[in-house]
Amino acid sequence: MSSSTGSTSTGSTSTVITNIATLVTNDPSLGDGSPLGLVRDAAVVIEGDRVVWTGDSSKAPATDNRVDAGGRAALPGFVDSHSHLVFAGDRTEEFNARMSGRGYTAGGIRTTVAATRAASDGELEANLVRYLTEALHQGTTTIETKSGYGLTVADESRALRLAAAHTDEVTYLGAHIVSPDFADDPAAYVALVTGEMLDACAPYARWIDVFCEKGAFDGDQARAILTAGRAKGLHPRIHANQLSHGPGVQLAVELDAASADHCTHLTDADVDALANSDTVATLLPGAEFSTRAAWPDARRLLDAGVTVALSTDCNPGSSFTSSVPFCVALAVRDMGMTPDEAVWSATAGGAAALRRTDIGRLTPGAYADLTLLDAPSHVHLAYRPGVPLVSGVWRRGVREL
Repeated sequence: MSSSTGSTSTGSTSTVITNIATLVTNDPSLGDGSPLGLVRDAAVVIEGDRVVWTGDSSKAPATDNRVDAGGRAALPGFVDSHSHLVFAGDRTEEFNARMSGRGYTAGGIRTTVAATRAASDGELEANLVRYLTEALHQGTTTIETKSGYGLTVADESRALRLAAAHTDEVTYLGAHIVSPDFADDPAAYVALVTGEMLDACAPYARWIDVFCEKGAFDGDQARAILTAGRAKGLHPRIHANQLSHGPGVQLAVELDAASADHCTHLTDADVDALANSDTVATLLPGAEFSTRAAWPDARRLLDAGVTVALSTDCNPGSSFTSSVPFCVALAVRDMGMTPDEAVWSATAGGAAALRRTDIGRLTPGAYADLTLLDAPSHVHLAYRPGVPLVSGVWRRGVREL
């Protein structure tokens, strides 16, 4: 079926979702002409796994099936471009101490590393599926996830193997921290990450990431790790400038990283570099919420022309949430984003951070990934924080919720 003729092709079953009060297309040539391309009283036609028509409900072509949205809002499925879902255990005591103003001397990431190494494949996969399902029920239809809690050749490769069975967006993060096994010889660990571990992990991953920060990996180490990954066909992304000013953002732009993630502590030069590059600034407000850290200044980035994505950073230590709607609400309340900007960043922005054009929009040719809200407008994601508004989810044309 085409958007111009409304004719159906043979083979695939077609479905129209009609009576949509407000449709977010993320195509500014449609509807109200805004970046969200809002269409009122809209319909979407799905054929197979793709969107084939978007427009006014009254003009929708004939289809095999019909779904009445009941005056609800519809938007592209959320694209969560930064998560850490392959792990075991949790860090409740650490979070409780932090929120209670008490000191905590346990191992942080190292605690999760120990639990993850001790877990079976079945336990790790069950946890992964649990969090993927949790995210789906909150409207997320595409999710990136990383290794990084194994830090051995065997544990990193099995994390990626498990992740790759459930998502196409898999990231090798052997360079999360220096493995406790190499505490006295970080250079040897970098050699492992760029050598034997990379060889074992590359077949399962699309991306390579590094935590470029004091206490993790410096700029030279991060460049060596990302460059080695790129030579193996993995595209760079980077944890950058989360805890302090550092070289991460500049390195991301230098290496054409798809995204620089966190971006909390930025110089004017960092902002300018991002604005004049294809690197997306991915903001992760769940981390600031859960650590009581300074919020990233999204307004500064947006006003400079930087492409911004919003993501959960779901992980057991610093942001144990799988809820993109929660992150949208935080971004509007505390990071200077408008509701429209936050929704765009959680959909089209996430797609840009994954260098994807087939998700994050509801226009002909895109995957039929759609989230229906029990509300008349996408603005309710920030207006009604904490309320479970997602009432329907389609992923690749199949209704999942």
